[in-house]
Amino acid sequence: MKSQYQNRIELLQGTLDLLILQTLLWGPQHGYGISQVIRTQSGEVLQVDTGSLYPALHRLEKQKWIKSEWKLTEKNQEAKFYQLTAAGRKQLAEERSRWEQLSDAIGAVLKNPVIG
Repeated sequence: MKSQYQNRIELLQGTLDLLILQTLLWGPQHGYGISQVIRTQSGEVLQVDTGSLYPALHRLEKQKWIKSEWKLTEKNQEAKFYQLTAAGRKQLAEERSRWEQLSDAIGAVLKNPVIG
């Protein structure tokens, strides 16, 4: 049996950006919350560590696809909450379209028998 670490799927940079944008479509969230949503929504398969998450959040904020503000969490701790911008919603739609094309293309290659 493989360990949980061996079963982890490494995310490509663009894929992580897509997942973060999608997560924020459901509402503002702090960094830890974003990683938890990705983990639970993926059935515990996708785990985003802080070394990948925060650089991605900073990159998305620099692109103006998300914005952030300091707020109190449910546990009364201060945390930076991230929110999707209008530009981020547009980018998410474009990224989802590209992902669907890529996914369909890979699926077609995997499905089709080798000829020759």
